[in-house]
Amino acid sequence: MEWIIYLFLINITSYLVMGYDKKQARVKKFRVSERNLFILTVIGGSIGTYMGMKQHRHKTKHRTFTVGVPLIISIQIILAAFIIFR
Repeated sequence: MEWIIYLFLINITSYLVMGYDKKQARVKKFRVSERNLFILTVIGGSIGTYMGMKQHRHKTKHRTFTVGVPLIISIQIILAAFIIFR
């Protein structure tokens, strides 16, 4: 049950950080590093990152994000299925 709460919170955080970074990009202020965005993605916020990319139209021209985030989601789904059905 705790992992469901964790995934919910990390995905909301990832989504909000993507929106924040887009806002900062528009006004040319301090940005969130791509490294930190990917860290949030890898530690469980992949769906939030993906939704933030689509909703805020952010990082959609960066191949590392357009390919990387769906790849991370796929890997996470495979790992979850392996853990659940082993």
